[in-house]
Amino acid sequence: MYNFNYYTPTKVVFGKDTELKVAELIKEFGGKKILIHYGGGSVIRSGLMKRVTDILDKENIEYIMLGGAVPNPHLGLVYEGIELCKKENVDFILAVGGGSAIDSAKAIGYGVTNGGDVWDFYDYKRKANACLPLGVILTIAATGSEMSDSSVITKEEGLVKRGYSSDYSRPKFAIMNPELTMTLPDYQTACGCTDIMMHTMERYFTNGGNMDLTDALAEGLLKTVKENAKILAKDPKNYDARAEVMWAGSLAHNGLTGCGNDGGDWMTHKLEHELGGLYDVAHGAGLAAIWGSWARYVYKNCLPRFKKFALNVMEVENAGTDEEIALKGIEAMEDFYREINMPTNLRELGVKATDEDLVLMAHKCAVGVGGEMGSARVLNEADMLAIFRASM
Repeated sequence: MYNFNYYTPTKVVFGKDTELKVAELIKEFGGKKILIHYGGGSVIRSGLMKRVTDILDKENIEYIMLGGAVPNPHLGLVYEGIELCKKENVDFILAVGGGSAIDSAKAIGYGVTNGGDVWDFYDYKRKANACLPLGVILTIAATGSEMSDSSVITKEEGLVKRGYSSDYSRPKFAIMNPELTMTLPDYQTACGCTDIMMHTMERYFTNGGNMDLTDALAEGLLKTVKENAKILAKDPKNYDARAEVMWAGSLAHNGLTGCGNDGGDWMTHKLEHELGGLYDVAHGAGLAAIWGSWARYVYKNCLPRFKKFALNVMEVENAGTDEEIALKGIEAMEDFYREINMPTNLRELGVKATDEDLVLMAHKCAVGVGGEMGSARVLNEADMLAIFRASM
């Protein structure tokens, strides 16, 4: 195992009606002038936004609002939010929604508190030294951004999707009421479950440092999401299943399942970022579509981990060679994706990429990771292109 730092300062308030505590929490963390940042109209149609603003009005907390955060959130809206916060002297951001609203809120927070162009952080040209404090009312269990240090933004010019991580952006609080996820379409629920599992799998398939306890936590989380995703596919109003998935989403990306290893592989995410940037696909679906091709490309270089995953998570029969067991695990994972109506290749995702598109995505991915990256296997641009081609 490797040395590690584990830092998770976010205060979690979990359960039914917890959104009613929003004013109390904002005051606890010093917020006086609030930007409420959200996505589309679902938080308005559901009545959630009115409940929130009524509470803030009652407690005399001043706020302004900025909607429009979309999947693969756009840099243009981030710039708009930065200028609005500066003009209105905002001192706290409340993100109401899922990962897109939270990631966009983090980027706005960086832009308000640091000089220069906020895209510099996502382009890895410099590091942030502050972020406006923010809180979250979570409506989608997926990205784990409500407890993580990371955010992902898409620059419209050139369709470049990049992530940036800094502890400065970890939310001060996260309100998590599983009931708020019950209005999600089945597809979005499945995408969320896929993303949650992938955050743990990225940390699991490593060639550097492992702890038995961390592995047990990761395997338990993966099995929990897998089983509850199946329940939600048949019974989307099941509160207990929603609660299991929501809590798993936070634990999958707050660093817990990576304690003691080398930080994780993350190449499935990096490859998907190029899909999301170019084709604006749902992130979870993009991950499912690329994972099998990535896994078959790298598993021989990380065979003990793939065998352990097959046996302990996918629960395949312990028969045959290590390689045969590993491949059975990959196949079982793809069967699970199909069971929850997730794609297992780019055609099923609806992406009709030309070979020129694949070459472009591989090149942009290589540039984005600084040439090469990976832990299960270090991948260069030629490897990335081979995986994209296999995923067709």
